[in-house]
Amino acid sequence: MASIGKIARRTFLVGVAAIAGGAAFGAWYVTRPAPNPLKPGEGESSLNAFVLIDGEGVTLIAPRAEMGQGTMTTWAALIAEEMGLKWEDVRIIHGPPAQAYYNSALMGEGQAHKGYDASSFQHSLGEMMGVLGKVLSMQVTGGSTAMKDGYERMRVTGAAAREMLKAAAAERLGVDAKDLKTENGAVIAPDGTALPYTELAEAAAQMEVPKVELRDRRDWKLLGTSLPRPDVPGKSTGTAQFSIDTRLPGMRFAAVRMSPYRAGMTSYDAFDASRMPGVEKVVDLGDGLAVIATNTWLAQQAVDAIEVDWAPATHPATTAEMFTALEQAFDAEPDSVLRDDGKADRLPRGAQAIEAEYRVPMLAHATMEPMNATAWFDGTHLRLWCGNQGPTFLRDACADVAGIAPEEVEVNVTLMGGGFGRRGEFDYAVIATKVAKAMPGTPVNVTWSREEDMTHDFYRPPAIARVKGAVAKGTAVQMDAQVSSPAIAEQALNRWVGFAPGGPAKEIVDGLYNQPYGIRNYRVRGYKAPIAPPLGFWRSVGASFNGFFHESFVDEMAHAAGTDPLEFRLQLTRDEWLPAFYALEAVRDMSGWTGKTEDGVGRGVALVYSFGTPTAMVIEVRETDGMVRLTEAWIAADPGVALDPSIIEAQLSGAMVYGLSAAIGEEITFAEGRVEQMNFPDYDPLRMPQMPKVSVTVLENQERLNGIGEVGTPPAAPALANALFDLTGKRARELPLRKSFDFFV
Repeated sequence: MASIGKIARRTFLVGVAAIAGGAAFGAWYVTRPAPNPLKPGEGESSLNAFVLIDGEGVTLIAPRAEMGQGTMTTWAALIAEEMGLKWEDVRIIHGPPAQAYYNSALMGEGQAHKGYDASSFQHSLGEMMGVLGKVLSMQVTGGSTAMKDGYERMRVTGAAAREMLKAAAAERLGVDAKDLKTENGAVIAPDGTALPYTELAEAAAQMEVPKVELRDRRDWKLLGTSLPRPDVPGKSTGTAQFSIDTRLPGMRFAAVRMSPYRAGMTSYDAFDASRMPGVEKVVDLGDGLAVIATNTWLAQQAVDAIEVDWAPATHPATTAEMFTALEQAFDAEPDSVLRDDGKADRLPRGAQAIEAEYRVPMLAHATMEPMNATAWFDGTHLRLWCGNQGPTFLRDACADVAGIAPEEVEVNVTLMGGGFGRRGEFDYAVIATKVAKAMPGTPVNVTWSREEDMTHDFYRPPAIARVKGAVAKGTAVQMDAQVSSPAIAEQALNRWVGFAPGGPAKEIVDGLYNQPYGIRNYRVRGYKAPIAPPLGFWRSVGASFNGFFHESFVDEMAHAAGTDPLEFRLQLTRDEWLPAFYALEAVRDMSGWTGKTEDGVGRGVALVYSFGTPTAMVIEVRETDGMVRLTEAWIAADPGVALDPSIIEAQLSGAMVYGLSAAIGEEITFAEGRVEQMNFPDYDPLRMPQMPKVSVTVLENQERLNGIGEVGTPPAAPALANALFDLTGKRARELPLRKSFDFFV
C-alpha cells in the first residue's frame, strides 16, 4: 500500500471536492496547486476538481477523452474504489478544460531509455517530468497514459475523501474514526448506523486532511473487475450524443472546402453559390471556404459548386518524391543513435549475414465520425461543442482566433466517434470559430465531408528501414537498423504550444531501438527526413511502423538460423526481460503453436514492446479459393495491472483491427501535390467478413501499471506478414499487403 506522504513527495496532483448545501472539502498535495476550474451554482461550493457531492449523490470528474476506449469508466472507478461507492450510483462527467486536469504521465514518455530496463531513478525522473505537463496545461488524452496518469493520483483523491467523511462521521457519532468503515456511499458505524455521504459533506469540509493508506488490492471491489460502462447503453440505442449530433436553438449548418494543396487560395467565385436555396453566407477562411446554410446537405452542395483557384503545394508533389527524400536522408548524419550495444558495425566471425529493406506508406486516421465542431460566438464569449483530445490547447487556439481571452471560451467535450490521435489537433474547432464569427449570435454546426476529412488529415508519416543482421548457432548475434522518416513531435508541438524542444526525434525509432531482445550487437539509428506535408500522431506512433520493421526482420533471422520463429524469440527474451518472454509463452500456449502448419494454413508471430507493455500476437491465415483469409488471432499483453479486464480485451482487439486495416489495405498517396484517396472505397479498412476470431490473455507480471490503448496495433502487421510467409513462402517487405496478396472480402 502507498501512503499519502509518498504520493506527495512525488508531486502528484491530488484532489477531491464535495458539494452539499454550500459546503465542500478537499486537498491538493503539490507545492502550488492548480486553480480549481469548477464553477458551483447556488447552494454549492467546490475546493477542487475531481469529486462532487450534492444532495443527489456523487459525481466524478474524468477529464480524459472518451472515444470508445473506456477511459472515463476506469478513471472514475479509481476514485470510486477508494471512496467505497456503489458503481451504479456513480455519475461521470468530463469536466472543463483546465490546468488542474493536466496529464502527469505524458511528458515522462519522452525519455530516451529503453523503458523495460528503466531504473527506479528513471521512473522517478519520469514522474518529476510530469509536473511540466501542469506548467503547459497539458490536458491531453494520448500516449496510452490515461491510466498511468490516474492510477495512484485518483486513488489518493478517493482515499482523502473517504477519510475526511469518516472524520466527520466520527465527530457526529462520538466514536473513533478508526472504528468506522465506508460502503456503498455511506460511513458505517460499529452499531450498524449508516450516514450517507450526502449528509456528511458539509461537516467534512471543515476537517483536516489526514494521512491515508490506499486500499490493499486484495480488498478491491471495483478495480480488477469488468464494470458496466456508462457510455454503452446510449451508444447501443443510438441516443448517445456525439459532437456531430449537437443541436441548439436557431442553429445553422456549415460545410467546408479547404485547399487540397494545403496552401491557400488565389481567387474564387462564389456569386452563384451564394444565391442557391437555403444558403445564408459564404465565409472566406483564408485557405478555404465555408458555406452556412439551413442544413448540412445544402451547405455541402453550395461549397462544392464554388469555382476556386488554389495556390500550389509547398510540400513534395508526389509520393515518389517523398520516398526519394527518405532515401536521401540516409546520406546525412543520423538524428539519433538510441541503442548501440556491442559491435554492430562488423560481422561476427562465423555468422551468417542477412539484409533487408522495408517500406510503409503515409496513413490517415479515418475516424468513423468525420471532423466537426459546433461554435456559438456572441462577440465576447465563445461556446464550443466537439470531441477532442486536448481541450486546453483547443480552447487557447480558438480564443486567439476569436480575439478573446481563453477564460471567455467554454469548451464542451463530447463523446467522439474515434480519435486515434487525430482529435489531438484542433483545426476543425478553429475553422468552426471562424465560421461562427461570420454569423455572431447564431450557433453553427460545421461538418467536414468524408472527402475533406480524408484529404486534410495530419498523416502518419511514411518510413523506410534498412536492416542488417547476423545469425549463428540458431540465434541472432547482430542487428543494425536504420530508419528514415519525418519527425512528428516537432510538427505537432509547434502547432500545439508554439515550440518544440530540441534533441533526437525519438518517434522515428520508437518500437525498434527499445525492444526486449538480448542481441549482443544491437544498433539503431534514426534519420530525420525533411518532408513537410502535415503530419501528426497516429495510433501507436513510431511503433506502428517500427514494429513491422523489427518483427519482420526478426522472423527473417529466425528462418535464416533454421529456428522456429516463436522459439527464436523466446530464446532472445528469456534472459533480457521476463514479461516479454511470458507474453510469448502465453500466445504459444493459447494458439497451440507447434511450429508446423498444414498445407493451406499459415501462422505468424510478433512481439512488440510499446508504451511500457509487451504484446505478443499470433495470426493464422488460410487459403480459400485462391485468396487469403484471416481465421484466428491470439493476443497476450502485460500492462502490469489489469484495472478492467473487459476494457483491456476490447482495446487489444480493436487496436489489432486498426493495425490489420493499415497492414492490408490502407495507404495515402500524393499526386500533383494533393492526396489521391477521397473516401473509404479508396482507403479500405478491414471488413467484418475479414475479421478473425480473437482470443486475449491479460498478464500481470510487471511491477508497474503501463499503457494498453495502442499496444495491440504494432504487432498486427508483422504477425500477418509472417503468417503470409508461412503460407506462401513470399516475404512481404512493403505495406499495404494487398499489393502482393489477394485477400478474401
